[in-house]
Amino acid sequence: MSHHLADNSEYASKIRTALGLRYEPVAVKLIPEGVEFPGGYRKPEGQMSHCQAVMRARKGEYITMKLDDQSCHVGSSALGMAETPEKVADGTLHFNVGAFDSPDAAAKMIADRKVPDIRMAGETVCPLKDADFEPDVVILVDIPERLYWIVPLSTAEKGGRVEFSTSAFQCACEDVTAYPFVTRKPNLSLGCFGCRKKTDMAADELAAGIPYGMIPGFAARLGKYETGMMAKAKRD
Repeated sequence: MSHHLADNSEYASKIRTALGLRYEPVAVKLIPEGVEFPGGYRKPEGQMSHCQAVMRARKGEYITMKLDDQSCHVGSSALGMAETPEKVADGTLHFNVGAFDSPDAAAKMIADRKVPDIRMAGETVCPLKDADFEPDVVILVDIPERLYWIVPLSTAEKGGRVEFSTSAFQCACEDVTAYPFVTRKPNLSLGCFGCRKKTDMAADELAAGIPYGMIPGFAARLGKYETGMMAKAKRD
């Protein structure tokens, strides 16, 4: 067992137990071009979207994907694997779904994304407990009562208020993977049209993305919260 796997297993156990999560925390690693996949690349059975991979990984699957394995190029472009398709960039695609008053409004959503500035060859998505590598982002999917704790965890050191960034589309790819990867800040998303349509994300669930560098501190603080303020709060 590598050092990383032992640590990640411990972090995952602490986070899942303390928060009472329904599913496993998910590790995502974006693989830059020219870099080996940790543990090697294993072609999935068929194409899938990033959000489908994330929702399957929370139930235990270990998935590696290259650009050719990605079925959704809104997602693959948000993750830095591909150029943004023309109909996505000009707003046509999302305008046609019916969420925007104009293609320009949809195009503005795409223009405002935070996208990695290096080209990615693919990604590895798996339960954090099984990650024998250093992930970029850890994703949690659950109800607000459980994901609320990201706020005190984020403000424990310096106080203040927390701002989250989201849009009508791109929960799993942009909001909780690319955004925390680029900004190095945790982010919360209420879900999106694609996640609701293409995955088993439940009606009462939302998602959070946490930069991996913050995970050791989060896990340590959760140990204190568990016997302190969490014991005093209403817990389901």
